[in-house]
Amino acid sequence: MNTQVPIASVKQSVVVEAPIERAFKVFTEGFGSFKPAEHNLLAVPIAETVFEPRVGGHVYDRGVDGSECRWARVLAYEPPTRVLLSWDISPQWRIETDPARTSEWEVRFTAETAGRTRVELEHRNLERHGLGWEGVREGVGGDQGWPLYLQRYAEVVARGA
Repeated sequence: MNTQVPIASVKQSVVVEAPIERAFKVFTEGFGSFKPAEHNLLAVPIAETVFEPRVGGHVYDRGVDGSECRWARVLAYEPPTRVLLSWDISPQWRIETDPARTSEWEVRFTAETAGRTRVELEHRNLERHGLGWEGVREGVGGDQGWPLYLQRYAEVVARGA
């Protein structure tokens, strides 16, 4: 019997015309400049998205009313080559508080030349989310997921931000 195992990861990449240090800095310190504001779990519009650049830090949205939604934990922070984060959002698109039921997304930065960097994102271990994990895969892998984020990131880098 041949059983097909569903793919439990999403991979995307983009090449930006920037030195590796700048590519890393724009992705981490400027994460809120390319993350779509409507992509949040708060009941109010968001004022900002914050990426805390250290192991143990978080990525969170802050609402205009001061409320916060911490939706990722920084698991590894290795400038300018790598960052690893948790995805603390359940298949029901609510905050997941059990770390055993979260996936992770890793972003690697590789210098192709002194002024060009390949940025590779892998969102993996999606099956950890349990029942409905395929919906998470479809959400992050679809046009409004990581492909949109990387496109917007590349646009921010190209503008020189």
